[in-house]
Amino acid sequence: PRMWQSRFQSWQIDIVATKKELDDSFLFCPIVGHVGDGNFHTVIAFDPNDPKESHEAHRLNRLMVHRAISMDGTCTGEHGIGIGKKEYLVPELGENAVELMKTVKRALDPNNILNPGKIVDVE
Repeated sequence: PRMWQSRFQSWQIDIVATKKELDDSFLFCPIVGHVGDGNFHTVIAFDPNDPKESHEAHRLNRLMVHRAISMDGTCTGEHGIGIGKKEYLVPELGENAVELMKTVKRALDPNNILNPGKIVDVE
């Protein structure tokens, strides 16, 4: 119970800090999801053709990802890495873990035909 309480308080601080950053933005950014387990989702509504909005949306995303990783969380939540978050794999998992993933990818997919460019880049 004490560990859960400490962890829950940490999540509350994270959610409150993130909510403030989102509220301070000029973009519409509601938080949705199941925050009781420390996992929440943010919808950042922006026009990808507007450089100012695009820059702000990516800035907010970086803030949330770095906060999650600093709290021993993950950049992915319950969703996969894909293309959008693979740059955060090394900060989250470490160079050795990512190199191992690349080794497994090369062994199982030597021609790099299965989802090339997703999760890790292999040469």
